[in-house]
Amino acid sequence: MTRHTNLIPRWTVAGDAPPRAARDACPPGAAPARSLYIHVPFCAHKCHYCDFYSFVDTRDQQRAFTRALIRELRGLAPLADGRGLESVFIGGGTPSLLGVEHWRTLLAALRDLFDLAPIAAGAGEFTVECNPESVTAELMETLAAGHVNRVSLGAQSFDPGHLATLERRHDPGRVATALATARDAGIHHRSLDLIFAVPGQTLDDVRADLEAALALDPAVDHLSAYCLTYEPNTPLAARATRGEIRPIDDDTAAAMQTLVRDTLAGAGFEQYEVSNYALGGARSRHNLAYWRTEGWLAAGPSASAHVLTTDPATGLPAGARWKNMPSLRRWRAHVEATGSAPIVDFEPPDPARTLRERLMMGVRLAEGVDADRALEHADRLGCAEALSGAARRQRDLGLLDLEGGRWRPTARGFLFADAIAGALMGAVE
Repeated sequence: MTRHTNLIPRWTVAGDAPPRAARDACPPGAAPARSLYIHVPFCAHKCHYCDFYSFVDTRDQQRAFTRALIRELRGLAPLADGRGLESVFIGGGTPSLLGVEHWRTLLAALRDLFDLAPIAAGAGEFTVECNPESVTAELMETLAAGHVNRVSLGAQSFDPGHLATLERRHDPGRVATALATARDAGIHHRSLDLIFAVPGQTLDDVRADLEAALALDPAVDHLSAYCLTYEPNTPLAARATRGEIRPIDDDTAAAMQTLVRDTLAGAGFEQYEVSNYALGGARSRHNLAYWRTEGWLAAGPSASAHVLTTDPATGLPAGARWKNMPSLRRWRAHVEATGSAPIVDFEPPDPARTLRERLMMGVRLAEGVDADRALEHADRLGCAEALSGAARRQRDLGLLDLEGGRWRPTARGFLFADAIAGALMGAVE
């Protein structure tokens, strides 16, 4: 059973001591990034299943945060090399809690520092995550004026009891109101997040959530349905360890995931990733950049970045990764003093890790992995035979198809994407 995992793989410090600034971390010859992620850490309430860096906002730090964020973005802008951004994603936390005056300042800075022409022309994507309770007409109009063309709304469930279990504090009725507010402001792409396998939830409950999501007016063109994960060091995991709640068993969770897939397929939604479904081709371009292991810049405390480069010794693709310090106070102090973010994790370019990551993320996608390209990469690392054998075993188990020169997960394979990824990654030395 594939449970919800973070979009960006976790990693540990490798090689020399981490560099002081993202600009220093970008290796020579790196390709200019075409995507940008910004992390806003403020929340109205810290949900007990969440392990992203966030904290309860009292609005007293927002002005200083925005000022420091713009200073960091000014230092990152040269890494885009003047090329138009294809996607911007502002996540959190709850970005919609940021005051409208700070949004105006931030959006104006983004227009000044980066080329947003592809987004303004409708050929790119600018997404902001929102909580239903913090969506207002003024905020949506401000976002739309700043070229935001997509909002991602955290509904999670339409059942008040399950929302209480997740410690989500919004009225389910506010979801439709928030979507209408976004539509009226001219934001045409709207996505909804749902969570299933909540303790106490039944298949009928999941079906009811899906029916409520599909009945929304205005409609959404993208749905993310995540299987609840008990992340280490979260209050939810601690409650499960103490026996206060009982996690849904894997067989029931798999049945729920199958129900999600079949119901959304019947409504015309394409499953293009394990947990993501799009209507009419409205796939998340920014998240696809993650899953395809493309390059992206990142700003804000705890934000993670990835740049693409080539290993000079082998000529193979070799990405570099880094993560900003997950502390607002220390991040801000460093940015204000130096103009760049402090980095806590850094991984230098590594062709083997790049291949492992492409396999790990690619088998989560309906488009799968380019088998020829992966095997060519593996051959130059000396592990093509092992990788080919691992893929063949997954095919024999009915989890992978070899179609059009690509390893693609089968319908059953989507339920075991993590296991498939582990098997393929284990073959890469």
